[in-house]
Amino acid sequence: MRTIDDRIVHSLNTTVPTVSFSGKVDATQTCKQLYESMLEAHLSRDKAIKSCIAQTSEVVGQLREQRAKDSENMAVIKQLRKEQTKLKLMQSELNVEEVVNDRSLKVFNERCRIHYTPPKVK
Repeated sequence: MRTIDDRIVHSLNTTVPTVSFSGKVDATQTCKQLYESMLEAHLSRDKAIKSCIAQTSEVVGQLREQRAKDSENMAVIKQLRKEQTKLKLMQSELNVEEVVNDRSLKVFNERCRIHYTPPKVK
């Protein structure tokens, strides 16, 4: 899912021309396309992670209700702990995603700021 972020430096090196080759490639269009594909990937991953968090939160809520009804059921308690751990991991994945996105945008801005300025995101 993070292929574009993992390969951002390579993509920039192969698509954005250096000063000596700047006349042969439309750097503005290239940077714009790269930015749009990067933004699309970021939004897609964010949506997928948040969807997983919502589903797991729902399961945790159901398991809490079951535990409230039958606090002695060890299988429910064990499953609840497992789902809570999964939920915490997914929430931390959102933080990881933010770091990855920031890094990718920083690298993008370093190489493309001369050629393309992305619109301000709210």
